[in-house]
Formats: sequence, structure tokens, C-alpha cells
Amino acid sequence: MKRLLASFLAALAVTAQAQAPQPPEIAARNYVLVDLTSHKTLAEREADVPQDPASLTKLMTAYIVFGALRDKKLTLEQTLPVSKRAWDERKRDPSLMFLDTTMTPKVDELLRGLIIQSGNDAAVALAEGVAGTVENFVQLMNRQAQAWGLKNTEFKNVTGMTEPGHKSSARDIAITAAHIISDFPEYYGYYAQRDYTFNKIRQDNRNLLLRRDPTVDGMKTGYTDAAGYCLVASANRDFPNGKRRLLSVVFGTATKEARASESQKLLNWGYTAFDAVKIFDAGKAIATVPVWKGEVQEARLGAADAIYVAVPHGDASKLQTQVERIDPLVAPLNKGQRVGTLRVTTTSGSPVAEVPLIVQEAVPVSGVFGRAWDSIRLWIK
Repeated sequence: MKRLLASFLAALAVTAQAQAPQPPEIAARNYVLVDLTSHKTLAEREADVPQDPASLTKLMTAYIVFGALRDKKLTLEQTLPVSKRAWDERKRDPSLMFLDTTMTPKVDELLRGLIIQSGNDAAVALAEGVAGTVENFVQLMNRQAQAWGLKNTEFKNVTGMTEPGHKSSARDIAITAAHIISDFPEYYGYYAQRDYTFNKIRQDNRNLLLRRDPTVDGMKTGYTDAAGYCLVASANRDFPNGKRRLLSVVFGTATKEARASESQKLLNWGYTAFDAVKIFDAGKAIATVPVWKGEVQEARLGAADAIYVAVPHGDASKLQTQVERIDPLVAPLNKGQRVGTLRVTTTSGSPVAEVPLIVQEAVPVSGVFGRAWDSIRLWIK
């Protein structure tokens, strides 16, 4: 799955093809719609322009906390203190979990407060629990953004409050959201919860689509005067060839209602205007190729997972594939080693997708005589 995500990150940088269906008019300053199943950007507008990300910032805040849980630096049942700095967030913004310095909430409770209630106080408490200080935690956020190659993102805080230099883009936010879905499926369920009650205060999830579209299962809202109303929404719908997940990001809509309706419009259009076509099943050999100086004479090449591509509705018959590989292929070869590329194009030659091809089974090097004989054959060749 992580290899597929690497392909997706590259695909996110590619603008939807000119001949693709045109999206509906979307009342948002910036947006991007991505098919996470086929790893293709379906539509976008100014997706790389840096913007105030508002509380969409908390996607990266949560990702860093999820990483700390994975690395056993925290547990969900662990309690954390509430500092005066966390409590002071109530002086700045109404997005709160309503923590008090006398409380010692669990990490699980703070994550629900961060994700469902969008609590700035929860963000600060978690940041201090993971990294000691908010400033140290922000460094972790920026380090992760740099590792992913997010060129239009820089974090100055963990909450998303407007601050000079605090920025991200629709595409960078989509990449962050995609990493949460791919890297931490065990925690993604937090984003589907419709409400949460803490300290007898019940708050609804601000993502209105969770109540309107049963296929939407996340992710995050945001609002500041500079950002406008923003929403990351992900839907997972059933189709004859399997489930298909789309992710939309909208920045700069005028109201809470608009961010929901424009996101819904994008998702519905993406599902109807494009088909997800399965090219190869998971584990299936795409090509069997000669190997030199190996214990066996052939290697099976395939992909890390099933291969899907997104094409305009009804265009599945216009697809063709081509394998490009290293030649000669010389042992030893490790399982999972990339040795080629599967290129998917239309019959007219327009590119649709490029998928890394990897060795499905290791090929050890042969003995001395086998290597010598293949050296002679290669020389003659």
C-alpha cells in the first residue's frame, strides 16, 4: 500500500488531462479532487497556491500524534496534563474541547477533541505531550512536510490560527489526508464520528457531509477570516469491481453550507464522470522476463497491489499497456526491487498512468559456472 501511495504522491502533481471531462462550476477559491483508488487528480483549481489552511492544519497535527502512537511513545489510555498554554486557547478562538488545567484527559479523548470538535486546546495538549513543547512539535510537522516534498507548506502552529508564514495548499493538504488514510487506517475512524461529548459538553462534527452522504467517512473542516470555509471530504463507494475512494479539498468557500455542497458536487461529479478500471489484480504477474546470472532464468514482475486507472466514463476500451524494464536484468534480485514501469495509455497514445514494476520473488545469484556461462552469453549478445 505504501508503494502505491508513493505513486499517488507523484500523480497528485499531474494536472488532469485536457481531454478529460470538465468539472462543474465550483464556488471555491482553490480545490482539488483526487481518486485515491487510481491515484489520479481528476480536477483542480489553483491547487498549488499557498493559502491560510485554518484548522486543516490539524490533519498534520493528528498525523504526528498517530506516529507517536505507532512508535509506542504514547498510548491511547495514557493521560496528559493540561498546561496553562492549552487552557489559554479559549482566549483566542471558540474551537475548543473546553479543557481545564485541573484535568488529565486520555490521549484517546484528546484525539477525539482534536478531530471531532476541532479543539485548539486539544491540539496544544497533544503537542506538548508528544514533543514537550509546541515549538518542538511544530518542527516535527515541518520535518514531515519536507519529507513528503510539500513545497507550499510551512507550519507555525499546531492549531491553524492565522499567523504570518503559516501556509499550505489544496494539493499539499490532499497529500497529508491521503497519508492518514493509507498509513494509519486504524485511527481513520475518528474522522467519521458525528459528535463527541467531553466534560458533559456535546459538540457535533462540523463536517456536514457525514450526515448527508452515507459514503462520506471523513475528514476535516476549517475556517478563519483569511482562509474562508474549508473542507477535506473523503467518500468510499461500492462499484462492481470494488470500492473506490475519492478525496476532495476546497478552500475559500463563503459559508459552512457552501463548503459542504461544493465538496458534495465535486465528489458526485468524480464518481459519475470517471470510471475506475482495474488493469491487473493484486499478486498477478504482469510480465515474466529473462534473468542473467541467477539461480533461475526468469523473474516475475508485478505491482505492489491491484492496479486501477481512472478514465472518462465509457473509455475503458481505449486503454493499452506497455512494459518498460531494465535489460539485461542481472541477478541477484531482491523481492520488491523496482526493475521497470508499466505505462498505461489510450489507443491514441495519451498517457493515463505509470506504475512501478517490482520483482515478485527474489532471484539469488547462481554459482561460479552459471555466472561465467551467462557472462559469455551476454558478451556474445
